[in-house]
Amino acid sequence: MTTMSTTRAAERHHSPDPGAPAIDPMRGLSADEIDATREILAEAGLLAEHTRFVYVGLDEPAKPDVLAGIQLPRVARVLLLDRATGASSDVRVSVTDRSILRRDEIDGANGQVPILDVEFEAIYDLLGAEPEWHEALAKRGITHEQVALAPLSAGEYGFEAERGRRVIRVLAFMRHDEQDHCWAHPVDGLCAYVDMIEGRMFELIDHRVYDIPAESGNFDDPEVQGAPLDTLKPISITQPEGPSFTVEEDRVSWANWRFSLAFDAREGLVLRRIRYVDADQGGIERDIVYRASIAEMVVPYGDPSPARFWQNYFDTGEYVFGRYANSLQLGCDCLGEIRYFDATIADEFGHPRVIPNAICMHEEDYGTLWKHTDIYTGSNEVRRQRRLVISFFTTVGNYDYGFYWYLYLDGTIECEAKLTGVLFSSAYDPEAGDHASEVAPGLGAPYHQHLFSARLDMMVDGVANAVEEVDAVRVPMGEGNAYGNAFTKRTTRLRTEAEGARDADPVAGRAWHIVNTERQNRLGRPVGYELRAEGTPTLLADPESVIAKRAGFTRKHLWVTRYDRDERYPAGDLVNQNPGGDGLPRYTEADRSIDGEDIVLWHTFGPTHFPRVEDWPVMPVDYAKFTLKPYGFFGRNPTLNVPSSKSLGMACHTDAAAGGCHCEAGECTCSGHGHGHGH
Repeated sequence: MTTMSTTRAAERHHSPDPGAPAIDPMRGLSADEIDATREILAEAGLLAEHTRFVYVGLDEPAKPDVLAGIQLPRVARVLLLDRATGASSDVRVSVTDRSILRRDEIDGANGQVPILDVEFEAIYDLLGAEPEWHEALAKRGITHEQVALAPLSAGEYGFEAERGRRVIRVLAFMRHDEQDHCWAHPVDGLCAYVDMIEGRMFELIDHRVYDIPAESGNFDDPEVQGAPLDTLKPISITQPEGPSFTVEEDRVSWANWRFSLAFDAREGLVLRRIRYVDADQGGIERDIVYRASIAEMVVPYGDPSPARFWQNYFDTGEYVFGRYANSLQLGCDCLGEIRYFDATIADEFGHPRVIPNAICMHEEDYGTLWKHTDIYTGSNEVRRQRRLVISFFTTVGNYDYGFYWYLYLDGTIECEAKLTGVLFSSAYDPEAGDHASEVAPGLGAPYHQHLFSARLDMMVDGVANAVEEVDAVRVPMGEGNAYGNAFTKRTTRLRTEAEGARDADPVAGRAWHIVNTERQNRLGRPVGYELRAEGTPTLLADPESVIAKRAGFTRKHLWVTRYDRDERYPAGDLVNQNPGGDGLPRYTEADRSIDGEDIVLWHTFGPTHFPRVEDWPVMPVDYAKFTLKPYGFFGRNPTLNVPSSKSLGMACHTDAAAGGCHCEAGECTCSGHGHGHGH
């Protein structure tokens, strides 16, 4: 690896133009800045005829410098690939000073740059020129013109024939016509290994000839859909006075929440400086999270067959899934009073590319916030919960993923992944072992997992944070617990990074409290937030497997690290064809202190999928989530001042005689008197 120009420390020694407007140092790169980045690289002679831009994003400045309010240069990080030679580089470009700060040549032994769209697009013609490929298809009674190809990341298995190569593996699916959904017709037992620099197939795995499943998977065909469900009435969501949030550039205010948002080509939606205005403390803005994103996701498949054993996809690190963000549509993807945000990323030639409506933001009613009917006073009070929803959807091949961040009135933060799209299919072979579900006649869907890594750069009332693991514990019957009804909690402070690698334990109700070691609430206890995990399985592949080495972060539900500017991705910077060991396992080798430090939490979550028949031909949304809830952060319930629904003019409009909820004047009250019994 060769380095030229300056170091990171030099980036801070910037003398800004005193007349220039201040720019948020964490704001994503603008179209003008992307243009400038390309121009600076061209002027430096770093762009050849076949050079392509794999990734362009903000090289985020160090957190202490941002918090110190230092005016910092705008720096872009660029990954480049020369498609003719295979040479790739990692470049830091100062847009402010129009200079190259650093250039690292990537040798590929410890990972390649992510895959380009142009490489996917080249596959069809490359295989079309291979006689052995045509022969393999002919054995199955089909031609090259009848297949759609799925070019996929190869992983790294130490095969001698692949050493030094930029490899893509290719599976085939048959299509009856251009409108036919090919996932219903896998051409199984066949896989091509392609060298993308040489532009040729260097190995063909022709394991077995399977019958190609015939049943249609065209879920958009009216004949497949059946008669329309015509009993659904319209739902109309209106806010006559408009939404409750305000937006200024990338900064959002809603209820007591303040935050900024950004979009990154690799991570997608990023939330920054999430704060809560605490009325009980004079209206100060209290920090909770400095930066939140989905920093990686991997989809490991459990099919061990010779044509498919390698199927493990890192949709963030190998495919850069932010670039596949959907342009969202009102009434389809988002419902209500919507505020859209465009995303600006770079295309493969380094020009800005705008994804319209990439991010959707809106408010939702979310049922009861709090309620009580008091049997002694006769009072009856209820308040409605709301949440602010910030979301985006990305399509990576057959799967569609929605990532939804929810902010609730009571200080709760939630992240939910929504999984839909089409199952990755195979030929179903009941004699090959129990590694797939049969979802249609002869059609298999291999077992797999979706494992997301949320990177949560915490800042609970400041940067002096620590994590406490809290378990529910039984108390044995005996002295002090004569009747055996007692139980308690066990709290364990995690003091080093080795201790910070943890498993969830749903049986113990395990939670992790992120506390500030220097601030206490009015009861004298540390202010904090609680991370609640679903506790679904971590990686199920063998601990000695290739994927376990490459996706080391998936072995634990939680990792806690000391903040380091250069530690951005849980599987490492260069994931494509990485042999393993990078990312969180390497970050934590130093076993740094995480007690009273500036810390980052990395949470692994996501479903293990044994596909159902009902998941075919298109999959109803499945969900995976985690929650951050205030735990001693406030001095009391922070939502006592939320107005009743009546005072906000909220009601519904159905026929009262039919048992609906239409209210006459003065009848729609969310406070009053009632009766009942305690329990």
